[in-house]
Amino acid sequence: MKAWQVKQLADPEEALEISEVDKPALEDGKVVIKVEATALNFFDILLCQGKYQEKPPLPFTPGAEVSGTVVEAGENSQFKAGDRVLAQPQMPNGGLAEYVSADENGSVYKIPDAMNFNDAAAMYITYQTTYYALHYRAQIKEGEVLLVHAGAGGVGSAAIQLGKAAGAKVIATAGGPEKTKVCSDLGADVVIDYLTEDFIEIVKKETDGRGADVIYDPVGGDTFDNSRRCIAFDGRLLVIGFAGGRIPEAPANHALVKNYSIVGVHWGYFKRLYPEGVVEIHDNLMGLYEEGKIKPLIYDEFAFEKVPEALNMLGSRKTWGKLIVKP
Repeated sequence: MKAWQVKQLADPEEALEISEVDKPALEDGKVVIKVEATALNFFDILLCQGKYQEKPPLPFTPGAEVSGTVVEAGENSQFKAGDRVLAQPQMPNGGLAEYVSADENGSVYKIPDAMNFNDAAAMYITYQTTYYALHYRAQIKEGEVLLVHAGAGGVGSAAIQLGKAAGAKVIATAGGPEKTKVCSDLGADVVIDYLTEDFIEIVKKETDGRGADVIYDPVGGDTFDNSRRCIAFDGRLLVIGFAGGRIPEAPANHALVKNYSIVGVHWGYFKRLYPEGVVEIHDNLMGLYEEGKIKPLIYDEFAFEKVPEALNMLGSRKTWGKLIVKP
């Protein structure tokens, strides 16, 4: 079968080569899946460059999110050939391949017939992370105000949709007219172009000076610092990541005086400790999808041969939502 492999650590166009490799054999506790779609993530670029915390031995195949059809499963498996699934294959044999093997306990989940494979591939990490953040960590309530930063990105777009599904008033930030329109189309009640507008001032105006109850921050840096200035009493500031580059620090006295919580969100750790919680979240997400309340934002679909080009586009930060590769 064909698979993309990182043969040397470099930028994607230099690191990646299409190779002919053996189709994965069926192992105990695993299923073999014919890949129908693979979603790209920014950390795929870091893996190519050797800058990610996980450093698999060369050569390896990146790709953490796939959807497809089960072609082989063990006799006592909960899955059978023909099942439509989404999955998280593990390094060094990731999802940028025609077939993958994945652990059926904790890494493979059935999808409804109504869900297409592109949506399924784009669903797993971003929507799991965001559901966990909003419902498990922030315990968001109907009628609260949710401020979502980088609303046109993968996790940000999920946060807008899941916030609306939870009954929150959603204020979203994004950079430029294209991305702000994306946020509006996703259902955000208020959209702020952070390139030309002051989100602190607008959040305070929209909340009569009270501030946002929940702030969803995948950016960090100055965005985190400024978010502390427009958070409500009893507010929860969710630390999702640091796409802005700088890891901020927060003075404890400020959290004390304004009575807010800084809440870490490490979904991967939660997944390891409480796999049953991930199953519960998956079931809830599938229900919301079938009800039409959520749908992954997909920027574009790329042919298998165009993976380096797609990763370069993702790295430019000019895209939005998720990029999908079709084998």
